[in-house]
Amino acid sequence: MEENYVELINQALRPPQSMPYAALDLFAGCGGLSLGFEAAGIGTTGIEMKKDCCDTYNQNLRGKCINDTLTKDYEFPKADIVIGGPPCQPFSHIGKQMGINDSRDGFPIFISAVRKLKPKIWVFENVQGLLHRHKWYLDQITQELEKTGYRVDVKQIGMADYGVPQTRHRIVAVGHDGSFEFPKPELRKHTAGDAISDTAGTAPPESRFLTKSMERYVARYEKASMCARPRDLDLSKPSRTLTCRNTCAATSDMMRVKLKDGRRRMLLVREAARLQSFPDWFEFSGTQDEAFNQIGNAVPPYFAFQLAIKVREYMAREPQRVSAVVKHKRIQARLSEDFA
Repeated sequence: MEENYVELINQALRPPQSMPYAALDLFAGCGGLSLGFEAAGIGTTGIEMKKDCCDTYNQNLRGKCINDTLTKDYEFPKADIVIGGPPCQPFSHIGKQMGINDSRDGFPIFISAVRKLKPKIWVFENVQGLLHRHKWYLDQITQELEKTGYRVDVKQIGMADYGVPQTRHRIVAVGHDGSFEFPKPELRKHTAGDAISDTAGTAPPESRFLTKSMERYVARYEKASMCARPRDLDLSKPSRTLTCRNTCAATSDMMRVKLKDGRRRMLLVREAARLQSFPDWFEFSGTQDEAFNQIGNAVPPYFAFQLAIKVREYMAREPQRVSAVVKHKRIQARLSEDFA
């Protein structure tokens, strides 16, 4: 195994002593996004409704996670930076597409936080379907956020391009004054083998193996779907996208490791964590399935770290940026008077 990837995430994601900035993480989950921000020197406060996620956050991060349910009327703690991964369910063609008015959706809450707190910068992460199949809804979201006075930039991110050993694609949106720059992709792509080759050939006591009926089910699925190659984890490439469904459930597309003796087992919690770029010192609270759910829902911390570095650079330019904004407003005011 190439130790550099594991050493990289274990060392890079440790928060420094000094954290001069602070962020509020909405829908914080177990803290993947917050971990990356803390590693970049940005302190965090999280808000999350699931207790096991909050317990994990509080066990590993310096910031505190508040176990609470968010609403549009929530009294949000003050923060100059707002981040989060709002749950976004009104995409389904089966259900009513009510967009910004859908009560199941987390984006109205995120927008409410931006309106109330008026942060210097905000960031959200979400599924790539918002940029394609459901762009109508992303347009609603960005229009509402632009009304609050921000320039909104949206970028589709391939996590494998940022050192995460996984072909995970997400969108990241940033609200700023025009001077924010996204991190540049890394030249090196890490493979699943870089992350877990030290454990992939083992079968520790907690291993969960595919049963014969599951093996037959998988074989039927791969034949029916004309799968070009088996879905066993290929250590020479980045892994497929980790989800709650394919890490802890016996499904046709489950993440699985094939041993030399031919047996197949599901991923170990620590293997899933490494593929999602969580460091080895990060421990998950709750049951094994709860841990898989936390990992599958998380923003990869190593990508979050690179994003947070750019947010910190943006914050460090605050005096010059404020001066530019004030100057721009004065010019607009003068032009308005001239044409009055």
